[in-house]
Amino acid sequence: MLRQGYHKSFSELLTLIQKWNAFREAAGPGSAIWHEKSLEEQPDKLDQLYHFLTGAEAAQRAGHYEKVYDNQLSLACFFNDPEDKWLRDYFYEKSYNSAQLVEIDGGKRKAQACVNMGLIQEEQGYIMKAAEYFEAFYQLTEGSAWKDVAGHTYTSLACQHLWRIYTLLADKMLENEEHQEAIKMLIKALRMAKEGGDTKMHGEAAYCLSLAYHFSGEHDTALSVLITSLEIFTFLCDSAGLGRAYAAVAKILASQGKSNEAVECLGEFMKDAERANLTQSLVDANILLGKVHNERGNYSKALEHFSQASEAAKSLDNLPLVAETASYCGIAKAHQLMVPFNSHVAAAADPLSLRCLLAWKQNRSDMCTDPLTAGHTNRDAELPDCVCASQLGVC
Repeated sequence: MLRQGYHKSFSELLTLIQKWNAFREAAGPGSAIWHEKSLEEQPDKLDQLYHFLTGAEAAQRAGHYEKVYDNQLSLACFFNDPEDKWLRDYFYEKSYNSAQLVEIDGGKRKAQACVNMGLIQEEQGYIMKAAEYFEAFYQLTEGSAWKDVAGHTYTSLACQHLWRIYTLLADKMLENEEHQEAIKMLIKALRMAKEGGDTKMHGEAAYCLSLAYHFSGEHDTALSVLITSLEIFTFLCDSAGLGRAYAAVAKILASQGKSNEAVECLGEFMKDAERANLTQSLVDANILLGKVHNERGNYSKALEHFSQASEAAKSLDNLPLVAETASYCGIAKAHQLMVPFNSHVAAAADPLSLRCLLAWKQNRSDMCTDPLTAGHTNRDAELPDCVCASQLGVC
């Protein structure tokens, strides 16, 4: 570099080497970076730095800032390994600064630089700063025909990024119970999702907005927004989306004391899942229905739906889901058993009820709800001479 007169490039390379050494010393012995090779010991990286740094310096001397940007961007893309993240971020920032000087491409490089900086800020947790970069990206790409290598328009990408970042900002607001601010932010996210033309993104945006309305106490508005989400997920045959949306509908209706309406809604969900052969949705619908009936104390009906969910789960070859549905069945069965058990405990002064409890303790079979019948059945059973108080519990 020095022999060819690229003093600026040499100085920048030296600064990067010193920066890496400072990172290493700050981390100390035993850290991951302490055992990594320094830049001086990695010829392939030195070759790339030599080639593109000198290329950027030569372009800058000639006033070709678009080439300066291209060289710096190439370096940012080259350093894509986790240990080189600091170099990647350094050159993305350098390319962003160079892009501001480019005047011949209609702002395309400025747009590219904005989205790269936005992603870096988001990755580092600076959500507000990321939003500013993505908004600048959106403004620069609005009305353009620019596309990325995958064929996506820059405008649709800008909408996607803004939908995601607005949703993240709204999540923070909801955590702080800033419901109205969160709703405003999610309305912006919904607008970006619609404009971006991604149907699934539109459904997700409507779902998130409906939850914000629900948290703020605007239940009717939440339900009206959820209808849009349900329609989209049904059109897409999105089992996961449908499950979440119907669960939200049931929760909102239940919060309004409309348990019957919640059951009817989930019944429609189950019918739709059966018609469309959406096994995962069928599992979700039966679990949701089982939970509603379980909360209402209708344990037999809850067990029926949990059992149907369990059978459907087995056809999906999803062991965690099978285990989950089996646990729901166990819970409902336990609740179902507690009804007659409690009735016998309440009447424990009656010798027939006591004999029924002791007989159940021996075999753990389903308990008869009629103490008299149970007592006659077990009248001649051989009972232990002494039963301690703890043996009368359900364990």
